[in-house]
Amino acid sequence: MPYQPTVRAYEQRRVIGTAAVGGAGTAAAGASTAPATEAIQTVSAPTGGAVPPSGTAGTPLDGLQGDGAPSRWPKVLLGVAGGVVVLGGLYVGAQWFVADSVPSGTTVAGVDIGGLDAGQAVSALESGLGPRAAEPVTVQAGEVSSTVDPAEAGLTLDAQATVDELTGFSLDPTRLVEHVAGGSENPPVVDVDRAALTSSVESVATSLATEPVDGTVRFADGEPAATEAVDGTQVVVDAADDVLVESWLVTTGPIELPTEPVPPAIDQAATDEAYAEAEQIVSGPVTVAVGEQSPELPARVLARSTSFVPAEGALAAEFDGDRLTSALIDRTDDLLREPDDARFEFSGGEPTIVGGETGTTLDPEEVATAVGEAAQSTERETSVELVEEDPEDSVASLEELGVKEVVSEFSTPLTSEPIRTKNLVRGAELVNETLVKPGETFSLIDTLSPIETSNGFFAAGVVSNGVHVDAVGGGLSQMATTTYNAGFFAGFDDVEHRQHSYWFSRYPAGREATIYVGAIDMKFKNDTPYGALMQSYVSGGRLHVKIWSTKYYDVEESDSGKQDVVPIKTVDKSGSPDCEPYSGGEAGFAITVYRKVYLEGELVKDESNFWRYKPDDAVSCSKPKDDDEDED
Repeated sequence: MPYQPTVRAYEQRRVIGTAAVGGAGTAAAGASTAPATEAIQTVSAPTGGAVPPSGTAGTPLDGLQGDGAPSRWPKVLLGVAGGVVVLGGLYVGAQWFVADSVPSGTTVAGVDIGGLDAGQAVSALESGLGPRAAEPVTVQAGEVSSTVDPAEAGLTLDAQATVDELTGFSLDPTRLVEHVAGGSENPPVVDVDRAALTSSVESVATSLATEPVDGTVRFADGEPAATEAVDGTQVVVDAADDVLVESWLVTTGPIELPTEPVPPAIDQAATDEAYAEAEQIVSGPVTVAVGEQSPELPARVLARSTSFVPAEGALAAEFDGDRLTSALIDRTDDLLREPDDARFEFSGGEPTIVGGETGTTLDPEEVATAVGEAAQSTERETSVELVEEDPEDSVASLEELGVKEVVSEFSTPLTSEPIRTKNLVRGAELVNETLVKPGETFSLIDTLSPIETSNGFFAAGVVSNGVHVDAVGGGLSQMATTTYNAGFFAGFDDVEHRQHSYWFSRYPAGREATIYVGAIDMKFKNDTPYGALMQSYVSGGRLHVKIWSTKYYDVEESDSGKQDVVPIKTVDKSGSPDCEPYSGGEAGFAITVYRKVYLEGELVKDESNFWRYKPDDAVSCSKPKDDDEDED
């Protein structure tokens, strides 16, 4: 008997459900009691459980049911449904009524289209926003600004789509509320060509970017000085695309594009670290032990010799080894020994090699490392070693030049003028022992210069503008002729030479040369793989020039002989205040000189040189001077 209340309760509920469907409040007489029996058998309830209340007990539905009372639900539901249908119809009708007009008070990008029908609203937007949509858009990033062409950026106002979003039939109650209470500001609909937009933004982003400023450290007047690091900025292109689309036609001023900072390669932390290092470098002098001396480099020298350069995000101190080395040498006595270049000298008429001893020097790189480490420490003392310095020309390097035999020589007779001979003796001294290395060009003017009395030359006879006069260095054209022929028969390349205007019988016709400082030089190039050592001297009434080397070329010379000979005549220059009588020289003529140069039997140079000499007329004691400039 303890389960009976729970079972009853469940039975009661089951019956009520049956009564609701069948219309009877209780079970009819004679009706089967199987359902009650089934409920008792299949439903279990906890021992001592309370009887649950009826599902409708204590609700408004209590009044709609009861023993023997007819159901009111169908009538109530039918009434409610009817009301909903009526209200829904009114709502739909209202939405249809306002579908083709824009709510009053509605604006788009500042253009008032409230109360207009769809067509009028489209026209109003096109006329109100069209001109603005064609204007360049000012954009800025920070304090930098530029412009974007909307057409090039793929931005187009879609007035029809804009109005479509504000009109047309909709069940959204917001639309009806706006028609009653008034509209609001709305953004325009923009058609966007994303590829064109991104391209334009990327382009303008370049002009809007600001470069970061790297921090720097330097020394000014011996003291550290720094430039602060500053971030740069760059436009965030992806975000800028959206900002430009959303702000176009809506924003009245410049559109601020989103940016992000660009850090400098040398940030402030690195700058501060380098500045502290600079302070340490000039905190005092550095003492350097070198040889048996200990010079001191003051802070001002360290400052002038130090620079800070970018290196992997930092500023690294670099020390000028050459400047520090010079400063050390200036603060020592006879610290270094100069190397002695090897050179050729003639002894007993033969070339010998002398000199070639090494010297001592400082390695600038070693000095920079040692001084730099000391300057950045608290010790501020260091040492460097002297190193050997090889001569520019060593004995071995000269031996390799193959200077071993005379490959060419030439001589010309002296005149009876002693001053002229003195100039040739001095010229021979300067040419003698001149070494022309492979590939080098010999210049007689460079070898003799300066042709001045301070260099041992004297005034002697020359021919200038066709007139025989005295000038310092007179006679040196004989040095030019003799040296030219030595180079000619050695087979060297003829770089520059010019014959005299008049022929002098002491020289080979057509195969001679003159010089005139600033105008005419005699040059040849040693185009052999061997060195060419010049030997020159005055002996036996002749000027000699020999070239020592290794035999390389074979040379054949010939000429056409004198042609078109023009005899001299006597020119009367009486009455001229500067007239100098002259007995006359050689006749004028034309001649061609030929040279064939062979290398191991093969012809490698086939040359000809034509020249016409003027007649060297006698002067009886003035005709205008011609333009020839010669020295004899």
